[in-house]
Amino acid sequence: MPGSVLIIFVIILLIIFFCVIMSFIPLRLWVSAAAAGVHVSFFYLIGMRLRRVRPEKIINPMIKGTKAGLNISVNQLESHLLSGGKVDNVVDALIAAHRANLELTFERAAAIDLAGRNVFEAVSMSVTPKIIETPWISAVAKDGIEVKVIARVTVRANIARLVGGAGEETIIARIGEGIVTTVGSSDTHKMVLENPDSISQCVLGKGLDLGTAFEILSIDIADIDIGRNIGAHLQIEQAEADKQIAQAKAEERRALAIATEQEMKAQVQEMRAKVVEAESLVPTAVAEALKNGNIGVLDYYNIENKKADVALKETLSKMNFEVGVRGTKREDNK
Repeated sequence: MPGSVLIIFVIILLIIFFCVIMSFIPLRLWVSAAAAGVHVSFFYLIGMRLRRVRPEKIINPMIKGTKAGLNISVNQLESHLLSGGKVDNVVDALIAAHRANLELTFERAAAIDLAGRNVFEAVSMSVTPKIIETPWISAVAKDGIEVKVIARVTVRANIARLVGGAGEETIIARIGEGIVTTVGSSDTHKMVLENPDSISQCVLGKGLDLGTAFEILSIDIADIDIGRNIGAHLQIEQAEADKQIAQAKAEERRALAIATEQEMKAQVQEMRAKVVEAESLVPTAVAEALKNGNIGVLDYYNIENKKADVALKETLSKMNFEVGVRGTKREDNK
C-alpha cells in the first residue's frame, strides 16, 4: 500500500513537471518551426520565456522569412523586438523587397522601422508609386490676377533616404512654393491658362525631392481656376490709405491754422487792451499838459480834429471796400 501511494505521488510530480515544462516550451510552435526547417532548441525557447519575449512573435516571422528564402537569424529578430520594433512588418517588407529585386538589408529595414516609418508601406511605394494631391494653391501673376491650382504629384519611396528624409508634407510645401514662383513670374494669367504644363516643367526642374524620402516622378496639373483681381484690390486699398493720409494731413493743417488764428486773436486782444489802457491815460495827460501850460486850448482842438479826420477816412475806406466786393459778386453772377 505505501508503495502504490509513492508511485501515485511520483506520477503526480511528473505530471506537474511536464505541465511546467510545457508552459515554458510551446511544443506546437517548436514542431512547426522544425517542420519548416527553422532549428530552435528547447533551451532557446525557455530563454525567450525568461526574457519575457513571446516566442510566436519571433518564430512565426522566422518561418515566413525562411520559406521566402531570406537569410535572417532568430537573434536578429529578437533583438529588433526587444528594441521596440515590429518584427512581422520588417519581415513582410524584406519579403516584398526580395520579390521585387530591391536591395534592402535587415539592418536598413530595422532602422527604418525604428525611425517610426512603415517599412512595408515604403517598399510597396517603391514598387507601386503613390499619387499625392495638393490642396488649392493660390498664386498671383504679374497682372494682379489670382490663379488657383491643384497638382497631382507622383512619387516613389527612396529607401536609401527613408531614415532622416522629409515626408509628404515637405513635398506638398515645396510644390506649392514652386507653383507660386512659376505663376508669379508669368506676365499675365492668360499665359498660365494657355500653357499649364509650363508649371509642371518648371517645378519639376527645381529638384524638389532633394533631402526627402521620396523621388518625384511627375507633376501634373489636375485643375486650374481664376480667382480675384488682387492687383485692383490692392490698388483700391492703397488709394483708400492715401486718402486717409491726405485727410489726416489736412486735419493737421486745419488744426494748426485754427491754433494760429486763436493765437493771433489773443495777441490782438492783448494789443487792444494795451491801446485802451493807453487811451484811458490820454485825457489825464492832456489835462495835466493844459494845467502846466505845455499845450494850449487851440492845440487840443487841432488834435481832436485830426482824430475825427482819421476816423472818417477809416469809415469811408470800409464803405468803398464793401461796395467793391458787392460789384465783384454781381459780375461773377452775370
